[in-house]
Amino acid sequence: MTRFALTLEFDGTPFFGLQRQKDGPSVQQSVEEAAFRVLGEEVRLHSAGRTDTGVHALAMRSHLDITKDIAPFRLMEALNAHLRPEPIAVTRCEVVPDDWHARFSCVGRSYVYRIANRRAPLTLDKNRAWLVSQDLDHAAMHEAAQALVGLHDFTTFRSVHCQADSPVKTLDRLDVEREGEEVRVHAAARSFLHHQVRSMVGCLALVGMGRWPIERMAEALAARDRQELGLNAPPHGLYFVAASYPADN
Repeated sequence: MTRFALTLEFDGTPFFGLQRQKDGPSVQQSVEEAAFRVLGEEVRLHSAGRTDTGVHALAMRSHLDITKDIAPFRLMEALNAHLRPEPIAVTRCEVVPDDWHARFSCVGRSYVYRIANRRAPLTLDKNRAWLVSQDLDHAAMHEAAQALVGLHDFTTFRSVHCQADSPVKTLDRLDVEREGEEVRVHAAARSFLHHQVRSMVGCLALVGMGRWPIERMAEALAARDRQELGLNAPPHGLYFVAASYPADN
């Protein structure tokens, strides 16, 4: 048995998330079915993170355990051939030790959220960014975001369906920057709660619009109450950017 680490890039628009779902297509199902066609054996895909319906990934780290003798490059090429025309690509494939686990060995995860801040409707970035037509003050958003960095109880920014044992997380980074008409929110932590990034972004957008004062972010966090959440940003602006592991340092 050989463990292969995969790096996946995907457009989440047609999928009900990364993990297998009972009522719709998933990235996991597509990769596992492609692997079966390549290898003739059933395998299970394990991944560093979970993504909701419509969420994208630039470099999701995953792994498969395979009995067949096959070279990493050949496996990558074969998977990509069988994944077409679905919007999933294996961009890297390598053999890793048996004790390496895409999820449990991961020590850091990062996301970026894209906001298209313009009046005109989206064409090329439709389903790939959140269109906000009202002017956003990205500097105010960034200042407000710093109240969330560090160790906190993030109950306010946690989905009611979250299955995490504790709402306490350490947020390592929450930065807001602008490039032209696009405002980007960068988030990094060891792990995140369900909907945490989207919930934080939605509230930061309220700050950027001037509907929330900067201080309101800290107040919402301190409330530890989902009812204090101002807005949950839509999924299609969110991208899983990278997963980090001890050997990367």
